[in-house]
Amino acid sequence: MADSLSGLEVDDLARARRIADVGAGAGFPGLPLAIALPGTKVDLIESSGRKAAVIDRLIQAAKVDNARSVKARAEEWGAVLPAMGGGREAYEAVTARALASLRVLVEYAAPLLRDSGVLVAWKGALGRDELQLGKGAAAQLGMALEEVRRVEPFEGARDRHLCVVRKVAPTPEGYPRRPGMAAKRPLG
Repeated sequence: MADSLSGLEVDDLARARRIADVGAGAGFPGLPLAIALPGTKVDLIESSGRKAAVIDRLIQAAKVDNARSVKARAEEWGAVLPAMGGGREAYEAVTARALASLRVLVEYAAPLLRDSGVLVAWKGALGRDELQLGKGAAAQLGMALEEVRRVEPFEGARDRHLCVVRKVAPTPEGYPRRPGMAAKRPLG
């Protein structure tokens, strides 16, 4: 919980009215953020039906009325306009924790974000290569690495970082690519 709530140190995330948590897994950081931000709608995007079902049960048990699970791949959800029931350019913030490299996360997030929206990625130890490749992918997708913030969500926490990547231009044509391509042939 503390790790998830450390994201609130990023002002743009704390002020967001719509958040997409990509690769939500068991609901972290999306569910703690939904509880902490009751005026914010949080979509927990998860491609695994079993994990999405767990998220649904947790939402019901905790009586969280501003969160929902979305059973879809990020690429599929980001390809569909909100008027058609999808998530393209629908969010002020996208979160991801323990999902993929920064360059892959940037590609998942870009189509989902509104202009000036932010990706907040929870990362452990960050190598120079991951940051450089992430910056390269961001530049190709109309995004820019704005900040890498070291956080200590609980006493003794090591190697915890929040990477904040801002959408600075429209997502180029052709994105999102078809499911799986971001991981198979990453940009950067």
